[in-house]
Amino acid sequence: MNAIALAVIGIFIFILGYRFYSKFIAEKIFKLDPNYVTPAHRFKDGVDFVPTNKFVLWGHHFTSVAGAAPILGPAIAVYWGWLPAVLWVVLGTVFAAGVHDFGTLVLSVRNKGQSVGTLAHRLIGQRGKVLFLFIILILVLMVNAVFAWVIAKLFISYPASVIPVFIQIPLAIWIGHAVYKKNKKMLIPSVFALVVMYITAIIASQVSFLQIDLVQYMGGENGTGIFGLDPISTAFFIWIIVLMVYVYIASTLPVWKLLQPRDFINSHQLIVGLGILYLGLLFTNPEITAPMTNPDADISWFPLLFITIACGAISGFHGLVSSGTSSKQLDKETDARFVGYLGAIGEGILALISIIAVITLFPDRESFFATYSSFQASNGAGLGAFIEGATNLAQGLLIPAEVASTIVSIIVVSFAATTLDTSVRLMRYIISELGVEYKIPSLEKKHVATTLAVGASAALVLLPEGPNGFGSGGYLLWPLFGTANQLLAGISLLLISIWLKKLGRNYMITIIPMVFLMFMTLWAMFQQVFLQWAWYAEQPSMLLFIFGAIIFVFTLWIILTAVQALLNKTDPGFSEDE
Repeated sequence: MNAIALAVIGIFIFILGYRFYSKFIAEKIFKLDPNYVTPAHRFKDGVDFVPTNKFVLWGHHFTSVAGAAPILGPAIAVYWGWLPAVLWVVLGTVFAAGVHDFGTLVLSVRNKGQSVGTLAHRLIGQRGKVLFLFIILILVLMVNAVFAWVIAKLFISYPASVIPVFIQIPLAIWIGHAVYKKNKKMLIPSVFALVVMYITAIIASQVSFLQIDLVQYMGGENGTGIFGLDPISTAFFIWIIVLMVYVYIASTLPVWKLLQPRDFINSHQLIVGLGILYLGLLFTNPEITAPMTNPDADISWFPLLFITIACGAISGFHGLVSSGTSSKQLDKETDARFVGYLGAIGEGILALISIIAVITLFPDRESFFATYSSFQASNGAGLGAFIEGATNLAQGLLIPAEVASTIVSIIVVSFAATTLDTSVRLMRYIISELGVEYKIPSLEKKHVATTLAVGASAALVLLPEGPNGFGSGGYLLWPLFGTANQLLAGISLLLISIWLKKLGRNYMITIIPMVFLMFMTLWAMFQQVFLQWAWYAEQPSMLLFIFGAIIFVFTLWIILTAVQALLNKTDPGFSEDE
């Protein structure tokens, strides 16, 4: 099949989903009210609760949920062939991700901007809330640890991307000051900042002096590092410390100072990046050389596909962002459709081009299988295959390979950094909520909660030796991410269903994707935890088995509690707002 035709079909379905399905949900199910006083106005504090233009908020929401996952997951999942991956991305985005992201945003807005973890208390009770918060805490901790490693690795592999990425920080602070203190518009300065970044990227890719290559500074891979570490491990250590300092500052600043303007710049990066890749696709007109399906796969795609592609189809982390930061900045309730559902569509478009970049990269099917020889091999090759494939597409616009690879790496790093500091901010919220729950006032303080969040993330990254060497400690738990993330999405859909049921509204739009997702995820998790990681299995891992078994049991407990709440008759005292 021609790659252009595949892209056109996918985008056409995305357009139909936003134009008709999301409109139906907004008007008939959620019944959005343009006059509703949102938490951003009701609790306006200039730090977390800030009424925000819907285009700016879309930029924050989308770049926070996008990260590297909608690129990495699809790039791995093509191991089973491109057809299952494309179907799950397109249909999952329209019927599951859009509903989930949109729904958690509306649910939070109608409940004081509280997170889905806190809302579990109101909808399924105290016990369910604590269990749910535990799962969320583990999830964001994994995201923090692994994304720090991914960014550090990209800085080491693509040193020309360092200056363009860091130059974005002062530019974003300048834009935030101009917009909120000088009443300037954000669009033109953001475009200017993006131009500065890309000009810097072009220069840095050609001038070695501007490439911050820490390994070379220490004499290359055979040189001398510090603290008894080799140069590559030393580079990881330095970049991870720098990142942790950055996320501490970024996650405690008022959202308008850095987070909003930087994410708005990144949203332009997305538009420019997607424009380059899709136009490059049009001009290069590549053939798909990867197989439609892979009948010889060493691991079945069913049900693992549905946890391998999370972001880009449906992801529980999106619900955390929707109900964690986006709901506190929503200016009008009717903006929720644009921010929530269209944010999911944007991610689906990114996941689609990620698939196309990889399945058109290889000259023939044999080359594809030489790289994607097993599921484990595809895990190691996915990100590199995307960057290489995206570079090929960008070259269709006559962009030199060095410049194209630098720009692609900047996009990946920028999105990953956005997800990282949003995730740390979410972890701070959760720790504060636990402080309220267990009456520990010190945990409610911003800097105490942030110190715990950053300290725990840094400890997981640096202390244990991970499977990818020093600095990859987060990967020890990462095999749990796919299932934990999808369980979180399923539970969030269940909470929205209970809320709709209590309001006497049709909840089929959330209960159907919830049942599908829960079934697939619990099945996959049972296979991994009890047949793969248990002490009697072929690949035992007591760490994964213990954490996985706890999450599995907690999830079953939450589901049973939630189903009881769902089957109860509508609570006559239950109001739409809290």
